[in-house]
Amino acid sequence: MTEAVDDLVLVINSGSSSIKYQLLNPESGAVTAAGMVDRIGEGNAGIEHQADGATTERRSAIADHTAGLRLIFDMFAETGHDLAHAGVRAVGHRVVHGGEVFYQPTLIDDAVVAAISDLSSLAPLHNPANVAGIESARKLLPDVPQVAVFDTAFFHGLPDAAKTYAIDAKVAAAHGIRKYGFHGTSHEYVSGQVARLLGRDPAELNQIVFHLGNGASASAIRGGRPIDTTMGLTPLEGLVMGTRSGDIDPGIIAHLMRSAHLDIDQIDTLLNRDSGLKGLSGVNDFRELQRLIENGDTAAKLAYDVYIHRLRRYLGAYLIDLGGVDAITFTAGVGENSPQVRSDALADLSHFGIEIAPAANTAKSRTARRISPPNADVAVLVIPTNEELAIARAAHHVAETA
Repeated sequence: MTEAVDDLVLVINSGSSSIKYQLLNPESGAVTAAGMVDRIGEGNAGIEHQADGATTERRSAIADHTAGLRLIFDMFAETGHDLAHAGVRAVGHRVVHGGEVFYQPTLIDDAVVAAISDLSSLAPLHNPANVAGIESARKLLPDVPQVAVFDTAFFHGLPDAAKTYAIDAKVAAAHGIRKYGFHGTSHEYVSGQVARLLGRDPAELNQIVFHLGNGASASAIRGGRPIDTTMGLTPLEGLVMGTRSGDIDPGIIAHLMRSAHLDIDQIDTLLNRDSGLKGLSGVNDFRELQRLIENGDTAAKLAYDVYIHRLRRYLGAYLIDLGGVDAITFTAGVGENSPQVRSDALADLSHFGIEIAPAANTAKSRTARRISPPNADVAVLVIPTNEELAIARAAHHVAETA
């Protein structure tokens, strides 16, 4: 049996057909074990579990999230980190949509689970899966505090002008229609790291953060608080993403219903799963997109150009909203690993004090770093996001003060 290690937090990110997890120390950030269960509900489901420098993989049928979490617990025990004796102080759950109800990390009880479930109409692909993970974890670790950390929380206090859609106010109020924003845990964590890296008080900084992964969003942050973000009522609005369209003319929906005879569920699937880079080029993996471009694929090049055009459009809007910017930061899978995206997004902006040092931009590194010239007016940074650590710290704090 492994000796107990006090104050570890198990972080669970439960998706519609997957569960990502980490067991980590919220103070140091040291990860004891991590992994993912994928293809839940399919015959070829499985787990990839990493612990002590080794990776263990298993493929088998996994019926539901409860079975998936049981497999995770079994894998911890098998690799010498039995969760019953590992000193787990809290379980932190990523929950995508908190609506108007939740805007801070929240200790989970039956009423909280019901309220998260009630918000499923605002995030039908995400909140039901989050609830499934929560209910399963509560059964398996009944004596450990469970804490929900909401993707929308950081953006709860957006200015009225930024969060309000120009539709009938009574309709909006009746159906909870406003800009909520997403990736908030990442934007909050990264903007805090920017201040530390620059040795500045967050209250002094105007920041633009680009969280660029398969899902993508940008935020404008003044004095440590967001004043705008690209995602809206749902994670569909804003930037071009791997499979999501981002901004479109709302009239396209009515046009497709009338001319293509698509129903609302088909349109929802089209915009969320078959649009973005995938819809334009056939691929949503950015590495594959770049390979196609190098081979002369014109559809892939157009997809890339549309992607960059949208980034630059929001960059310009946020420069104006903020009245100037001190730092522009790239994070998440594409933001951290694509020098070309960073370079093209900020090309020819030296008259705004925005420049990139080519050697710093292309240098391979997994650490937080500045990629602008030392004397540039605007600091351009690459900072790896760590949503799991942010969730772990929030969950640990709630558990300690409950």
